[in-house]
Amino acid sequence: MKLRKFAQRKSRLVAAIALLTAATILLPHFVFAKENNRKNQPFRHFLIAAESEIETAAETAINRGESLTNINPSQAVQEYEKALAIYRQLGNKSGEIQALIGLGIARDRLGDKQPAIDALQQAKNLTQQPEITAKIIAKLAEIYQSLGEYQQALDLFTEALSIYEKIGDRQIDEAQILTAIGSVYEEVGELNLALENYRKSGVRLRNANTEFALFLLQEETLGDAFSAFALAAKNDPDLGLPEGIERLALARYTPILEASRGKPNEEARILDKISQVYDQLAEYQRALEFLNAALPLAKQAENPVLTGKILFHLALVYDHNQQYVQAAEYYQQSLPFFRQTGNKLEEASTLYNLAQVSQKQGNLLAAKPFIETALEIIENLRTTLHSQKLRTAYFATVQNYYEFYINLLMQLHQQDSSKGYEIQAFNASEKSRARSLLELLLEAKANIRQGVDANLVAAERNLQIKLNAIEKRRVELYSNNTTTDVQKANIEAEREQLLEEYENIQTQIRATSPRYAALTQPQPLTLKEVQQQILDRDTVLLQYSLGEERSYLWVVTQDSFASYELPPKKQIERAVKEFRRKVTNSLNSPASLSQTSVSLSQMILAPVATQLDKKRLLIVPDGALHYVPFSALPLQNSKNSGQLTSLINQYEIVNLPSSSTLDIIRKQNHQRQKAPLTIAIIADPVFSSQDPRLTKNSTKQIPDNQKHSPPNLDELFLTRSAANIDIGDWERLEGTQVEAEAIMALIPPSEINAKLGFEANRQAATDPQLNQYRTIHFATHGLLNSTIPELSGIVLSLVNEKGEPQNGFLRLHDIFNLELSAELVVLSACQTGLGKEVKGEGLIGLTRGFMYAGAPRVLVSLWNVNDPATAEFMTRFYHLLFAEGKSPTEALQITQQQMQQETEWKAPYYWAAFTLQGEWK
Repeated sequence: MKLRKFAQRKSRLVAAIALLTAATILLPHFVFAKENNRKNQPFRHFLIAAESEIETAAETAINRGESLTNINPSQAVQEYEKALAIYRQLGNKSGEIQALIGLGIARDRLGDKQPAIDALQQAKNLTQQPEITAKIIAKLAEIYQSLGEYQQALDLFTEALSIYEKIGDRQIDEAQILTAIGSVYEEVGELNLALENYRKSGVRLRNANTEFALFLLQEETLGDAFSAFALAAKNDPDLGLPEGIERLALARYTPILEASRGKPNEEARILDKISQVYDQLAEYQRALEFLNAALPLAKQAENPVLTGKILFHLALVYDHNQQYVQAAEYYQQSLPFFRQTGNKLEEASTLYNLAQVSQKQGNLLAAKPFIETALEIIENLRTTLHSQKLRTAYFATVQNYYEFYINLLMQLHQQDSSKGYEIQAFNASEKSRARSLLELLLEAKANIRQGVDANLVAAERNLQIKLNAIEKRRVELYSNNTTTDVQKANIEAEREQLLEEYENIQTQIRATSPRYAALTQPQPLTLKEVQQQILDRDTVLLQYSLGEERSYLWVVTQDSFASYELPPKKQIERAVKEFRRKVTNSLNSPASLSQTSVSLSQMILAPVATQLDKKRLLIVPDGALHYVPFSALPLQNSKNSGQLTSLINQYEIVNLPSSSTLDIIRKQNHQRQKAPLTIAIIADPVFSSQDPRLTKNSTKQIPDNQKHSPPNLDELFLTRSAANIDIGDWERLEGTQVEAEAIMALIPPSEINAKLGFEANRQAATDPQLNQYRTIHFATHGLLNSTIPELSGIVLSLVNEKGEPQNGFLRLHDIFNLELSAELVVLSACQTGLGKEVKGEGLIGLTRGFMYAGAPRVLVSLWNVNDPATAEFMTRFYHLLFAEGKSPTEALQITQQQMQQETEWKAPYYWAAFTLQGEWK
């Protein structure tokens, strides 16, 4: 009986294969006969009778392809191609779509990425069924993610998710897509967004069906999410995730592993996932057991993508267990698979790990080509991201590559100082910083909206209007005592959604802009170019690079170059934290700061003290050093018997994100027409309907004899800061009226545009006429949002003359839309020099917004500045600038010296917060 059934199955299989072979010969005749409607022809009758058998042959090929995809993908490709040829000849669109999808998946299994994309794209163009479209788009996204094309992957996953949500009742599919989106965000370093999508995935799964197949899918998706959570918590302990998440992941994978037995590809895939969890738990032997079981199964399934990953994970486990010989061997074995499949991200990661292993084994020269090739790959990958936010986030995740490379080159320099390794290290340091800012500055003058779909440009304008409108609604809501917490939460969520849509539209504009595509990627300067194009004979550059094991400082002049090793990053960070804690306390005198300031100065300045023989210091900080007011650091004065004195008493000080940013600023402003008028002042806004200025003639006048007196105890705590407040009780800063009037007294009225009180509003700040002024001065509260830097900004009048609420926020995204001709922007407010610190970019805040808008230099503050002291500071600064004709850097230096010597505000708290960013000439 069994033999008869086997014979029957075998005969059907032989018949199907024979019929399939015949079909390839007969199909052209069949189609020709059918198209020409040849009736009563015996041959046509034969063909019509054979049509169903031919379709059956195609279905057989599809079934064989599906069964072979995870076992023998190369044979699966052949089967899908046979089926595709038949369906195309028959004009069977649904069959053609099915064959193309299978062909795309099988091609992807083989690592043939572009043919896989082509097949899936053809299928997508043919289908009109939303469910199938979503499936295809999600698969395309998965392929693009494997290629490191994160922006494309994210866009496609988001599109697939939208389709599933419209279909409805597809919680499992939605959960998978959300987990995939989370993984993209995780790979580019946006951990908060990754976790948010994992959480959303979990919500979908709780509402999903519980059939066994769906249960397995649900469990695997949960396992992936828990594993990702655990890795995120390991990489960033500040996330505050609970311990033991790894065990939850293992519990989810166990039933899936049992169900996958006998399916080589699926079993290998789950074994690999389980091994990664054990690796995270540092149970290396268990991890190796699962990987050694997975490897032959992946090879049996002819899955090069999975085989490469398993080999890489074997290397990683040996690496973590400090077995470097075995680690190097498996890393080398994995490389051909990643190159074959076009997986650039994994190739770069493997090369980076090989470089590290070579260094650990003491072979520094062997490590150099590995890390250099890895850096070439990541440089190419980052340019595929049109979203500046994602590009910045991705670059932050690979800063460890640059840190390793710099450290390696400096180690090689110590071994052989004749090969120029320290110069290469400086060049690598310059290449590792502020790259997104470089690109933004280059983009600023390119008019990238020209040639873009008018609908996209209109959508961008519409979202700008909506963002402005929602700010007004927020002011109204928060000004109403009856507003509930739910209403507040809803409007915050709505605003963040609008901001995300706004960023997405800008990404689409960049992706489709001919002018943006034509922009040449700005190349960071080399040491020689910095010396020739940036520095003058009076300026010395101090460029820092903080590293886990050791940090470095390069000292550069027009004709000299030297490098110095500094303590590890954590040691410097501790010193910076203690120094800032004391310097930002107004009650600390200069004497009380002595110990902490000397300690930090000894770390980061003392080693190069003898080299600082110029008039001006150009500081390019790194990491925690962005928060340091270098002007307040003490250094021995060689001209004064070696006595310790503040740096500002010896040098002009200028800060820069990188030397290369100044190069672009200079080139863009070289031929710019000088603005005709002197200064626009926006100061002393009205924040509350309770402000006495709403009552006629009630403006409070400040007696002359009180304008420059030291603050009383109450005034000590009145700062130009919103701290973490957004909308609330804003105190009027009466000192801003003093400084505005003092500035106005220095300049002819025809050269001034002063907007005070109610007129100091958002309309004044966004007025196109601002580009007629060489200096723009804002004196008001500042707002720092270190979580969403786009929401940082300047607070202007929140009510009009009638006491009605209005949008009074000039946010960072608004500043990017300004077009200025100003030579100097002064932000006389709190923390305007701060922002979100991003590895490789520095501080993302208001400074880059005003530089993008056209200002080559910006005067900002590093902490909450005191109101009356700042009024005195600015009065002196502008007197030097306008009455005595000093340059901004000279005026800043002299003002900070005068504050110490001639006023009651001697403590650095009152004067050291202000720093000049950008051009000094």
